[in-house]
Amino acid sequence: MNPKLPEPAADERAHSDHLAALLREEIAAQGPMPFSRFMERCLYAPGLGYYSAGKAKFGTDGDFVTAPELGTLFARCVARAFEPVLASLGPEADFLELGGGTGAFAEAALLALDAAGRAPRRFMILEPSADLRQRQRERLREALPPSLFARVTWLDGPLETPWDGVLFANEVIDALPTTRFTTRDGEVYEEHVVLDGEGRFVRSDRPADSLVGGAVRHVERDLGRDFEAGYRSEILPQLPYWVQAVAGTLQRGAMIFSDYGYTRGEFYLPERTDGTLRAFYRHRTHADPFLLPGLQDLTASVDFTALAEAGNSAGFGVAAYMPQAQFLLASGMQEFFENDYLALDDEAARYRLAQEVKKLTLPEEMGERFQVMMFAKGIDAAALPADVMAADQGSRL
Repeated sequence: MNPKLPEPAADERAHSDHLAALLREEIAAQGPMPFSRFMERCLYAPGLGYYSAGKAKFGTDGDFVTAPELGTLFARCVARAFEPVLASLGPEADFLELGGGTGAFAEAALLALDAAGRAPRRFMILEPSADLRQRQRERLREALPPSLFARVTWLDGPLETPWDGVLFANEVIDALPTTRFTTRDGEVYEEHVVLDGEGRFVRSDRPADSLVGGAVRHVERDLGRDFEAGYRSEILPQLPYWVQAVAGTLQRGAMIFSDYGYTRGEFYLPERTDGTLRAFYRHRTHADPFLLPGLQDLTASVDFTALAEAGNSAGFGVAAYMPQAQFLLASGMQEFFENDYLALDDEAARYRLAQEVKKLTLPEEMGERFQVMMFAKGIDAAALPADVMAADQGSRL
């Protein structure tokens, strides 16, 4: 155990040991496990994975804090950005959130849209975790008026029939099981997980298949340089298929993705020789993905150029791309903050509100580390938020 990390409780240790034993059994039976498979099992194994079990994930009792958990400002800004799109689509427009977290975003966004007269026909949450789904349902049932809660529905999988509306995803792509690769002797290798003589998980590189190798070569061509021997990083060769799956049936509307990441040139900087993979455990970040399977979050930053390509392949155009701070300011954050601040009499509450703004916008916090990308399909440019479009930095892609 890393001495800088808190020691898990006995029941947590037993939970992790159970998942680790299953992973060892699979490796022993089937041979080296691609790291993407290892990450998928650690995060999503039924009843045992980080997002599939009952352990708290978000907030002070969890392992990290997301923007919607800080307060309502983030969700209200996203709702403001979507308002003109929903208005252009009319009363049959739907809202789809990928991964609902604690339900904080859905609560604040629905209340804001309802207050603006833009409540969607359906507010759909695509949530693979049964535990999180139950928490979301309980929270929203208690927080929303019955008529508004009646619009909320949960999906087991992506919509298979055509629909119009908007899609939102916050810190979703960083949790997609990522492929780790390296290069040497002019060849591409994919990182796998094997067992050492004492049954510990260790890294082993194997020749990449055509999908992974082709994805790496595409990145090299786009960068105009080959990766140096020994360079190691992450790539999501499945991203175009994932975007097509979750959004391919959206006929008219817009999508917003918010996540930490970079443009491709920034993601694959020559000096970033070991990629962006990291683990989160009780608000501490470390670099050991093999520690405490099922108890820690595993994540990698997003290549937003790859996301733009995937959106294009699914029939969407990139409408805007910018750091989170610029997006929030263009979506009314200053107005929301000033109105909330004046409405508060409690100095402690005012302080918390100011801290929320700082966390969301300061460069060293989420303001620059997080990026926002907006896509559009089948709608007139006039239906997009003018201030957000004016702040577009898509030329960086």
